[in-house]
Amino acid sequence: MGHQEYSSEFKNQVVQFIIGRCVGGVPPRGTLKEAQLKFTISRQTCTRWWNAVKKQQQRGTSVQLVQPLECGSGFRLFKNNRKDGLIIPHTSANKLLRLRFTVESLEFDRILNKIRFMNMHNTIHIDEKWFYMTKGTQRFYLAPGEQEPHRTCKNKKFISKIMFMCAVCRPLFGVHGEVLFDGKIGIFPFTKQVAAKRSSKNRQAGTMEKKPIESITTNVVRECLINKILPAIIAKWPDGATKVLKIQQDNARPHIKDNDSAFREVAQQSGFSISIVQQPPNSPDTNVNDLGWFRAIQSLQTQTACNNVDDLVNAVEKSFHELQPETLDNVFLSLQGCYMEIMKVHGQNRYKLPHMGKAHLRRTNQLPLNLEVPVELVMEAVAYLRDQGSNHGLESISQALGL
Repeated sequence: MGHQEYSSEFKNQVVQFIIGRCVGGVPPRGTLKEAQLKFTISRQTCTRWWNAVKKQQQRGTSVQLVQPLECGSGFRLFKNNRKDGLIIPHTSANKLLRLRFTVESLEFDRILNKIRFMNMHNTIHIDEKWFYMTKGTQRFYLAPGEQEPHRTCKNKKFISKIMFMCAVCRPLFGVHGEVLFDGKIGIFPFTKQVAAKRSSKNRQAGTMEKKPIESITTNVVRECLINKILPAIIAKWPDGATKVLKIQQDNARPHIKDNDSAFREVAQQSGFSISIVQQPPNSPDTNVNDLGWFRAIQSLQTQTACNNVDDLVNAVEKSFHELQPETLDNVFLSLQGCYMEIMKVHGQNRYKLPHMGKAHLRRTNQLPLNLEVPVELVMEAVAYLRDQGSNHGLESISQALGL
């Protein structure tokens, strides 16, 4: 039987699971056995990976296991003084580029003359979107003699709608392609319960009804983050994965800042350290929700006829949960492609969304985990930023990259 090769993401998921069980830096008895059973790996492989991690901890370097360049019996640990490879710490990569995108989600893994994005598993993308009860104009394909569907609405210019807050992160897949974590934190409607003022054929006066919240204020957003999104993250986050997370949001006025005291109190519970980072202004292509995830949800939601608020909420939530994790993972690859296109045009928006035929590549097992970035492109972006006077943090990154 040939030697089994494992991805960097899988190796680091295993060691993070062990680290999460450690007490005083030492895993309790039976932890390695638990890890090998949970991830279906051999005892020798699990021990070898953990020994490598202990050596990294002793040197004081960041814990990171990296896939070897060629097939072999293990993995390569990259050091800062090695010329043949480099892992850029996340804290340094944050300062690489100040173009139209935030670099919190940009992590690079350099091997020889290639630079590639790392997995982006520690960033949760949140965004809001209005979902409508129906469309003003909708196309139907009818059989000969079939009557056109009857639709009514009080005013076609003011169709009922609800705003939803969606939170997603990149899915996790096992070594054989099995879904370990679907990345879908949740989609939450901005609604409220209101007592009916008058009786009707549908309900009596005083009956509690679900109504949309039409004015989305800072307090409403804070309540959604603290009472819905953060508990969902803590409840759904996979065992062994890093608990140092970032929530990326856009610059809408009602959004809270990372220094919000109420948010910080909840975001530091259960061993988690969750912070908020801002999406660059006027840059929808740097958020996976805007980039294609909302479109995928809406394409399913519009197939359901909705007559009231409850119908619309159920249709959106059902569409959200029916989408496959592979669809979400594809959008994250598109996000990496957009980052590259933004670098090519020096932070402008005069580019076309990249297409790479992800569905075909996934069917043929040729889809890369992360896209490769030409070294020349990074060098050009760094040089451009220097010319613009944006030198903060560039020197250390250039040295780390060997540019």
